Amino acid sequence: MSWWADAVGYEVYLRSFADSDGDGVGDFPGLTKRLDHLADLGIDAVWVTPFYPSPQRDFGYDVADYCDVDPAFGTLEQFDEFAARAHELGLKVVIDIVPNHSSSEHPWFRSALEGKDSPHRDHYVWRDPAPDGGPPNNWLAIFGGPAWTLDEASGQYYMHLFLPEQPDLNWASPAVHRAFEQVLEFWMARGVDGFRIDVAHSLCEDRSFADNPPKPGIGREPEDFGDLLHVHDIDQPETIEVYRSWRRLVADRDVLLIGEVYVDPAPAMDKYVDDALHLTFFFGLNPLEWDPVTFASTLREATESLPDGWGWIQGSHDEHRAVTRFGGGPEGVERSLALWAALFGLPGMPFLFQGEELGLENGVVAPEHVLDPVGKRIPEDGRDPCRTPMPWEPGAGHGFSSGEPWLISETRTDNETASVQAGDPESPLSRTRALLDARRSTAGRRGGPVDWLDAPEGVVAYRRGEVAHVANLTDGVVTVALPGPWDVAHATGEAVLVGDRLELGARTGAILGVVA
Repeated sequence: MSWWADAVGYEVYLRSFADSDGDGVGDFPGLTKRLDHLADLGIDAVWVTPFYPSPQRDFGYDVADYCDVDPAFGTLEQFDEFAARAHELGLKVVIDIVPNHSSSEHPWFRSALEGKDSPHRDHYVWRDPAPDGGPPNNWLAIFGGPAWTLDEASGQYYMHLFLPEQPDLNWASPAVHRAFEQVLEFWMARGVDGFRIDVAHSLCEDRSFADNPPKPGIGREPEDFGDLLHVHDIDQPETIEVYRSWRRLVADRDVLLIGEVYVDPAPAMDKYVDDALHLTFFFGLNPLEWDPVTFASTLREATESLPDGWGWIQGSHDEHRAVTRFGGGPEGVERSLALWAALFGLPGMPFLFQGEELGLENGVVAPEHVLDPVGKRIPEDGRDPCRTPMPWEPGAGHGFSSGEPWLISETRTDNETASVQAGDPESPLSRTRALLDARRSTAGRRGGPVDWLDAPEGVVAYRRGEVAHVANLTDGVVTVALPGPWDVAHATGEAVLVGDRLELGARTGAILGVVA
């Protein structure tokens, strides 16, 4: 059985996790020092966001060298020390890889700009102008504007689905395939146990480069990425072939391939995990307002669409924090814990985002301190609020840094820090740890397909083997009939079992085991 079959992951947004040298930017020595926190929490794997040399136009997702560490985060030797300590604590190491695009400062692109005869010209996507001299087609960038920028020296346009400083790589080129196989080999040789693949649906393009049709009914000229039907620029069949080749490369090494794949509807995802990626993240809850009935039905539909499971998440470095989205305050924390109780038993691998174990809400970043390129363009979609520094302990800088943090935000309360919560049995940290402990203690009895149980609307209830997970996402008390004798292994709130009937308090999840 692969290591991720019953594992829980944890996303570290490196620059905001722990700073060791006082420059205000999180780094590998800081992460290594704080790994005990993850081991004590009950995490099995740590996923680290990009740490490669980068101009940081998109905070590391513009990579200038795929086989090194940016000096802001440390050195290769310090990465090795982190990986060694993680493995010593029983934690697997998952790193971000960004194959859709590089930085415009990458040596490949700098070489490509030298002219059409450059040996690296074919590493990127180039097209001649349209007859009117404008962009080759109507494709739009996710970060705004056309997906094409003119290189005046050559008279051709290069493609970028994100910033102009993030040119798209050309996966029609065998040289790009070879280069990334070497990148994977490089990091696996350093002990990496898995790769989270950024925008994994966007590697290849339809070679016709035809215009994308507008979404029906928009009634105007398409202006933003969401105004188009993305028929030709993403989710192409050739992309799956890339991952099939990667799957063969890692097959005998027990290395995870998990993709950030945005494809709708959920059943369309199966082609990515048939014989290609091992898992993809499930984002279906992230854009939704808290609604127990919708959440419960969406989880069931997603599970049935991919029975082998998903990478389950409540948030990430790209989303407003879950507790905020779930209403904030104590109720937001209770809803998040109940939802984790539902997710922790489903096939796949759940991932917490740093600070979710502390019940953190969005950080508050003043307009003059906004750094995210998305937030500068569309403030309500800005990602800075979920990226504010991790609060470790009371005092100046809350243990994140002795210097001014890279992202300036309002100071959090001492009760939001990990050290204060560790001493409080009713804190989000203690309650998350207890839920993870219960998940781990029942792991050997949980397995097989999901058997959905009858339950009121807004309640997630299922059995797998000798373990049942029941989560009341509603704001009222509910009763669920559970055939057979059970014990409550853990509940996030009030749970009373009388015979075969389980009464759950509002916003409460429970894990139960069959009585032998």
